[in-house]
Amino acid sequence: MTTSTRTVRIGSSHGLHARPAKLFAQAAKESGLAVTLAKDAGKAVNASSILGVIALGLEQGDYVTLSADGEGAEAVLDRLAELLTTDHDEDAR
Repeated sequence: MTTSTRTVRIGSSHGLHARPAKLFAQAAKESGLAVTLAKDAGKAVNASSILGVIALGLEQGDYVTLSADGEGAEAVLDRLAELLTTDHDEDAR
């Protein structure tokens, strides 16, 4: 099985707090693939765990690495990367 990875920069102006973290974790879970998220060279967390994602303490501009295993992993990473690079806080204003 091939692992696909992608490194992206956090776009939300207030970082990955509860609302954007929930959107991201939900999308990761719905993908049906094993997806992990890591900040810089840190320990990877299960991307479908909202608590794991929030625990990374991601701020705007932080770089994270997404990894996914399985069929369709590239498409899943495209969708998740889009969620991470979007400023969800801009929508809330």
